Amino acid sequence: MKDLYKLVRVMKRLRGENGCPWDHEQTHESLKPYLLEETYEVLDALDKQDEEELAEELGDLLLQIVFHAQIASEKRSFNIDDVARKIVEKLKRRHPHVFGKTKVGGSEEVLRNWEEIKKAEGKLSVLAGVPEHLPALLKARRVQEKAKRVGFDWDSIDGAFEKIWEEVKELKDAASEMNKKKIEDEFGDILFSIVNISRFLGIDAESSLRKTINKFKKRFQYVENAVEKRGEKPLNNYSIHEMDELWEEAKDA
Repeated sequence: MKDLYKLVRVMKRLRGENGCPWDHEQTHESLKPYLLEETYEVLDALDKQDEEELAEELGDLLLQIVFHAQIASEKRSFNIDDVARKIVEKLKRRHPHVFGKTKVGGSEEVLRNWEEIKKAEGKLSVLAGVPEHLPALLKARRVQEKAKRVGFDWDSIDGAFEKIWEEVKELKDAASEMNKKKIEDEFGDILFSIVNISRFLGIDAESSLRKTINKFKKRFQYVENAVEKRGEKPLNNYSIHEMDELWEEAKDA
C-alpha cells in the first residue's frame, strides 16, 4: 500500500500552499470532465487489449479518485481511508455468501440477492442504482439487466427479435406521417430493443458500436488517402458510386 499512500501525499502537496496553482484551483465540479475522460481512456486501453497502457490509464483514473478525496479531506468531509472503508463494508454486506452463512446456487442467485440487499439498504426501486449520466446504450443495458433480476424479461431471444420487427414497422408508420415526436419515440424503442438483443447474445452494444465506428473511420480514411494519391479531383467531386468502389477496396484491404 506504500505506493498508494505516496500518491495521496503527492496530491496533498500539489494542493498545498507551495503546490501547483492549477491543482489548487480545482473543485469536485471542475474535475467532472476529467473523471469521464479518464474512464473512456481506460475503455480504449481495454479495447486495444494493451496491458501496459491499461495499467497507466487505471493510474490516471485512480488519480481522479485521490484528487476528489483530497478536496473532501480539506473540507473535513471524508478522506481516502473513508472511501476505502465504505467500499469494503459494502462488498462484505452484499456478499453474505462469501462473508456470511448465505448459500447460493450460482451467479444468477447472487445477483438476485444483491438487489434484495440494496432494497434493504433503502433503494426505492430495482432501477435506482443505474447512474443517470451513463451513455445511453450502456444505460439501457443496465436497466434491462436489473429488470431481468426480478423476472421482467423475454423467455427467449425470439421475443426480443419479434419486438424489433414490431418497432421497425411502427417507426416506418411514424415516418410516413412525418410526426417528429412519434419518430423520435419509435427510434428510441428500436435502439432499446437492439440493446435487448445484444444482452441475449452476450455482447456489449456500446463496445460493438465503438468498434464499428473505428472500422468506419479506418475505411473512410482509406478512401481519402486513395483519392489523394490519384490526385484527379477533390473527394467532394467524387460520385457516391466512385466512392463506393474505393470503399469496397478498403474492405478488401
